[in-house]
Amino acid sequence: MARLPSAERRAQLTEAAIRAMTRDGVARTTTRSIAAEAGVSLSVFHYCFDSKQALLEAVIEAITAHYITVVREAIRPKATLRETIRAGFQAYWDHVCAQPGEHMLTYELTQYALRQPGFEHLARRQYAMYRDTYEELIRRLARDTGLRPRVPVAVLAGYLAAMTDGLTLGLLVLGDEGAAADLLDMVTDHVQGLMGP
Repeated sequence: MARLPSAERRAQLTEAAIRAMTRDGVARTTTRSIAAEAGVSLSVFHYCFDSKQALLEAVIEAITAHYITVVREAIRPKATLRETIRAGFQAYWDHVCAQPGEHMLTYELTQYALRQPGFEHLARRQYAMYRDTYEELIRRLARDTGLRPRVPVAVLAGYLAAMTDGLTLGLLVLGDEGAAADLLDMVTDHVQGLMGP
């Protein structure tokens, strides 16, 4: 087994945990199964993560980073504000459709954290990351367009987090990828109005 810097090994184990938890569920995934998924010894796992909380936090951050990266790339300025906003939503939606298991895992992680005494802060951190990401994207959009949102950025970020959360859960429950197009258009129009001149 090649020796990797600890940050790289943690990233390797985090991605292995995501694959194992997506396949087996959070409750049934063990440190042993994650180590096996990563192809490392159990001692390497325990060297990199000193607690289950630390592992779950790394998993939440990594999953969020997976789709944030895609959305950040997509939201580069287009010909119109509407096209820019819609491209960001479409990039997120394409990720949900391509990785439904990963997005299902986010809900499972939230429920798991809320039900485990002492882990509740992980669920709060997860949703704070969603809002923080939307705040960052809104501020970037405002900077790139010269527009000023008509509502406080924190309020708009919370709205977008709640809206995408609901759309995502709807897809996971109903399995209808195409049903979101009209909803994404409607939310795009609404956000465009809230980003007005």
